[in-house]
Amino acid sequence: MEQIEAWSEFNVAMVGATAALAGLVIVASSVNIAEIIKSNTLTARLAAAIAALVLAIVVTGVGLVPDVGTLWYGVVIGVSTLVAAIFQVHATRVIMRDPDPEHVGRVLKAALGFAPIVAYAASSVVLLLGEPAGLTIAAAGTLLTIVSAIVVSWVALVEVLR
Repeated sequence: MEQIEAWSEFNVAMVGATAALAGLVIVASSVNIAEIIKSNTLTARLAAAIAALVLAIVVTGVGLVPDVGTLWYGVVIGVSTLVAAIFQVHATRVIMRDPDPEHVGRVLKAALGFAPIVAYAASSVVLLLGEPAGLTIAAAGTLLTIVSAIVVSWVALVEVLR
């Protein structure tokens, strides 16, 4: 429990940052939604990015709950990661089935979305094993989520305007 409390300032900063970024992604996407939904892959990729941001909000938010233990924190991270992974698996399937020859780098696109999912899954396992290093891995997952969501959002907005 003390280990989680040591991360409170990080969690406060990250819950605010990820919530703000999620809102910006949704607003920015809504501006060009008619064009975005024409794409075979953009809607699925944006949905996965938003799901990952929600995952980061949940992870950092639950990290602020008083007296949450590492076991329950690991359980919450694990269950939340499974939900977000559903969106990323769907996005990966859509990316891999995309027949457009201009959409190169399919594996890289999918890997970018899975980076935070893998980090959070590892965090959950490590926390469930009772190791506080899972908190550091969760922090890395949050940072990977922010980077991944920014990249996906930027690409989506640029691809729409091409």
